[in-house]
Amino acid sequence: MKQQGSLFGKVAVLMGGRSAEREVSLMSGGGVLQALRSRGVDAHAFDPAERPMDDLRREGFARCFIALHGRYGEDGTVQGALELLGIPYTGAGVMASSMAIDKVMTKRVWLAEGLPTPRYALLHRGSTERERVRAVPDELGLPLIVKPVREGSSLGVTKVAGYSEMQQAVEEAGRLDADILCEQFIEGDEVTVPVLGTGEGACALPVIHIVAPEGNYDYQNKYFTDVTDYRVPCDLPADEEAAIQALAVRAYRVIGCRGWGRLDIMIDRSTRAPYLLEINTSPGMTGHSLVPMAARAAGMSYEDLCLNLLAGATLDYPQPAAVEAAA
Repeated sequence: MKQQGSLFGKVAVLMGGRSAEREVSLMSGGGVLQALRSRGVDAHAFDPAERPMDDLRREGFARCFIALHGRYGEDGTVQGALELLGIPYTGAGVMASSMAIDKVMTKRVWLAEGLPTPRYALLHRGSTERERVRAVPDELGLPLIVKPVREGSSLGVTKVAGYSEMQQAVEEAGRLDADILCEQFIEGDEVTVPVLGTGEGACALPVIHIVAPEGNYDYQNKYFTDVTDYRVPCDLPADEEAAIQALAVRAYRVIGCRGWGRLDIMIDRSTRAPYLLEINTSPGMTGHSLVPMAARAAGMSYEDLCLNLLAGATLDYPQPAAVEAAA
């Protein structure tokens, strides 16, 4: 295995960054760095918030493992910089990354392709008159979800139970993003589906059924507590799990993802109909993270998962040298 690791050349694990998810990214990157080094990869930590990106080329890095989350790392920004530098990287390319981080754009694409996603209304910071805000529950019903369009890790997310809570929820989301998504709440089972691969070769890992205390799968419960129950193998009927996996793979392909991703889905309790919530193109790799958990259930270790993702590093427009390096 260590001999295999030496084939990748000098590898930068991009971690930290400038987004609101910096703390989580440092945890993800630390885990990936340790895993790659344990398999003989010449891996080094690289924080784009502290160093210019062109240091990557000056210092001879051959590949990048993107362990950044949120803006400036998961939104096509760093992917575009790496395209210009000609350094292959893990995960989705520029366009897929920029679409996937935008929850409204993702919904528009899915709806255009006939895929199920909860109904929504889009508000904008600075133009959220009280009358407009209070009208949203009339459109979507109560309870409903309010969240920033371009944040992850459940930052700025509020479950609104009554009209009187709307204004505060919108203001909280608006502190993190100029665009605010108000979304129909689906009562039922919360599941997540990691997907590995590209195009027709993409396949789903086992579904994880997430059971959080009082249904509150927030930032704290995602990363810093052990009170959430992760059921994998999941407790869904086999045919239902297979249908959800197929939906996740289709949604992943429609966005144009590659390498890996994770799709969050709600299953309506009464109808058992699945609804796509969002897709993550640079999922967490912390001790509480879901992709490593599903991979382990499928017989793949954390270290092997990291090597698998690194092996798939590429560019939207591979240059001759990059093609040879990836071969």
